[in-house]
Parts: sequence; structure tokens; C-alpha cells
Amino acid sequence: MRLIRNAGSHELEIRKSRFVCTLARASSEDEAVRFIAAHRRAHRDATHNCTAYVVGELGEITKSGDDGEPAGTAGVPMLEVLVRRGLTDVVAVVTRYFGGVKLGAGGLARAYGRAVSEAVDAVGVVERVPVVTVTVRVEHALAGRFLGDLHGAGRVPGDVRYADAVEADVAVPVPEVEGFEAWAAEVTGGRARTRRGAPGFVEVPVP
Repeated sequence: MRLIRNAGSHELEIRKSRFVCTLARASSEDEAVRFIAAHRRAHRDATHNCTAYVVGELGEITKSGDDGEPAGTAGVPMLEVLVRRGLTDVVAVVTRYFGGVKLGAGGLARAYGRAVSEAVDAVGVVERVPVVTVTVRVEHALAGRFLGDLHGAGRVPGDVRYADAVEADVAVPVPEVEGFEAWAAEVTGGRARTRRGAPGFVEVPVP
């Protein structure tokens, strides 16, 4: 799953009209609808508040709205950007303040699509990756070197606990769990002990 990194807004001006795209996460269609309603109330002075959202693990729920713009010139190009970027659980509202110059159907479609595309670039995208937290237990004498090896391998532990031994929790992508356990055994000469926790997710920035 790809998601926006965080909520945010981005503004551009095209031939005297202001286009302000606001993005937010929405984990359900109801949440997307509520966000749109609240945004429209807050920006009721705008000429148009056009909308698009994609919701669901597979992005199976989609909807767009032109809010008075010519049919297909606003919501559809907005939605196309979200789908093309592979995003889900996201809602976009582009608020337009008309500047007195008509853009034509093609110009409107390009403007609304560009507003969403630039907003996505501005807030960033993350990929939700399924992981398993693997707890690695080592003796104190091995801990310093092992933690250094962890960082050197690009695996930063989420938590490190010091008691009669040292335990480090490492979030490992599901396909890499067995390989990581084998690596931990190898770099500690077979002296590391591992146990797997519950599966979960981490969000990794997408370049």
C-alpha cells in the first residue's frame, strides 16, 4: 500500500485563478466524506471545492466530484493522479478561487490534475510494508559489536533492553525474516537467540 506521508496543502496560481489542493489520509469512505464536508464548510467562500478519494487496501473504493465545474474537468483528473501514483486511503480537495479568466475544458483538467500532483510531491509518499518484529537476545559481551553490525546492515532496532542479557527488537520485512535470523546467528557465531513477535507494518518513504 502507498499512502501520503502526512496531510498538507499546496497552492498554485494559473491565469489568475488560485488552486489550493488539500490532502489528508482517510481510512474509510465515511472518513473521506466527513473530511470533504468539513473542508467545504470551512471554504464556503470558494468558487469550487472539487474532490477525489481512494480508499481500501486495494484502492477498490474511488469517487470524484466536480462541484459545479464542467463534468469531467476536475474530479476525474484529480482521481487519475491518485490512482496513477498508486495511492490509497487518501482524500483530495482542490479549492478554486476564480480569477476571471476561463481556462476551457482542457485547461481545467490540466490545472486540477497538476494541483493534486504537486500536492502529493509536497507532502511525500510512503509505502506500508508488512513486517515481523524479531527480538534478538545476545550476551553483554557481544552486544556492542552486534548492535554495530545491525546499524551497519541498515537495520535500526526499535528498542534495546539491558538486563541479564541484551535484547534488541528489529522490524524485518516478512520475506526477509528467515534470512535475518540466519544473519544474526552468523555474525554472533551462533550465540544469538531470536524470537518472532506479532506481524505489523512500517511506513517506508518512497523516493
